[in-house]
Amino acid sequence: MKGISSINDICLLTLEGSGLFGVPGIAARLFGAMAQAGANVVLITQGSSESSITFAVSPTQAALAKKAAEKEFAHELRTGLVEPLKIENNLSVVAIVGEGMRYMPGISGRLFRALGKNGINVVAIAQGSSELNISVVVPAADETKALNAIHEAFFLSDTKTLHLFIVGVGLIGSTLLEQIRRQAPFLREKRGLEIKIAGLSNSRRMIFAEDGIDQENWKTALEQSDEQFSMPRFAEQMEALNLPNAIFLDNTASEEVTHFYERILDASISISTPNKLAASSTYAQYRRLQQVADKRGVLWRYETNVGAGLPIITTLNDLIHSGDRIIRIEGVLSGTLSYIFNNFRAGVRFSDIVKAAQRLGLTEPDPRDDLSGADVRRKLLILARETGLPLETHDIAVEQILPHLCLAVHTVEEFYGELEKHDADFETRRATAAASGQVLRLVAKLEGSQATIGLQAFGPEHPFYFLDGSDNMVAFTTERYRERPLVVRGPGAGAEVTAAGVFAEVIGMGNAMGG
Repeated sequence: MKGISSINDICLLTLEGSGLFGVPGIAARLFGAMAQAGANVVLITQGSSESSITFAVSPTQAALAKKAAEKEFAHELRTGLVEPLKIENNLSVVAIVGEGMRYMPGISGRLFRALGKNGINVVAIAQGSSELNISVVVPAADETKALNAIHEAFFLSDTKTLHLFIVGVGLIGSTLLEQIRRQAPFLREKRGLEIKIAGLSNSRRMIFAEDGIDQENWKTALEQSDEQFSMPRFAEQMEALNLPNAIFLDNTASEEVTHFYERILDASISISTPNKLAASSTYAQYRRLQQVADKRGVLWRYETNVGAGLPIITTLNDLIHSGDRIIRIEGVLSGTLSYIFNNFRAGVRFSDIVKAAQRLGLTEPDPRDDLSGADVRRKLLILARETGLPLETHDIAVEQILPHLCLAVHTVEEFYGELEKHDADFETRRATAAASGQVLRLVAKLEGSQATIGLQAFGPEHPFYFLDGSDNMVAFTTERYRERPLVVRGPGAGAEVTAAGVFAEVIGMGNAMGG
């Protein structure tokens, strides 16, 4: 292939009807009428069914061409053998040309894969038997995007550009941006991957740059922006830019942002997020998002929902897709609670450990989201759904380890005040387990269709006994791993590992884009 060309404003006219089938001279009459009217036809396509002929003209000649065709086929129109000419406006023609395409298998597939992966609808196709030119008609709004996608697919086959739109530049978001900045030269030189930050926002402001925001000075650029952040406007701007290989990253814990996921996926923009609220919403919405992503040929990924940077969802899906049967899943799914109970020893107050975890950035903004089991429940719900179970939040039984008053108060400060009053109760439970040589762990379990979460005691015969730091651990018992479960273990909380998990997911999504 030697080049790409485009005509940026055309109209399609279609003559169709049962009276066209098998009738000699239809094309001669149609295009003779066009010639007599002085209408220049720039593209012609006809299916083998012979029931329709589609051709393209400039918008200035569309009315003239329609009138000429209807005059020529006036009898057929009156008798219902053909339908009134259909006109489609606001279209463009994009063509790839070159002698090297002749007899070369896969050229068309590569072209349509590049367009399809970027959500570009092909309205019509024309290719001569010489194989020197393949032309496609696309919506005019997608012309630039189509040109960029085709250019990348054929002329930059060793380089792929990802356009990221990032909402949330707090601890995880800013860490991710720094990881991208540091790794950019390696990805460009060794992996042929160029990452551009096309949109960025915090809770107050947002900025956009089609050619990419300066990754060295994004903080200054964001603070100096005059554009106030709102999620509807952010989504509108993403759609308006209409960039190929676009990925939306939600680094927030906002439910409002997740309400836009369906719209974003429907605009052929992939999503990667550590925000658990979408995947743990109602089962109907969870399935709806998956269906929209599948329909548009884009990706919705949330690996970091369950184990930060750990490949827990990936491992589960690999087991299922390879034909294994899941018997049981057991996991310490909270890095926060893992840290708390790993460090809960004699002489240390339970409330002090919770405070230390929050200072280290291991907890949610309100530690009760962790200690109440709400965060673990979301994670177990996501894993259950990945196995195919249509569970809702209320289907998971959670043992409540916090006293009622700790949950009833309104502020975090009040919560700590109540928690300190119950330090002795937690110590009693810890000492009872220690007397039997055991340690406490908050464990999520899925067996069959039963999902439960509770505080359990484990001795040295169980892998959970040896957890330390903020490590997560998940044990998959399956048909293949029945005697010795498959165990995934590692840090399950923290900005570095979560950002790294999102980063890895973005790279994986980039490799899957464009084909």
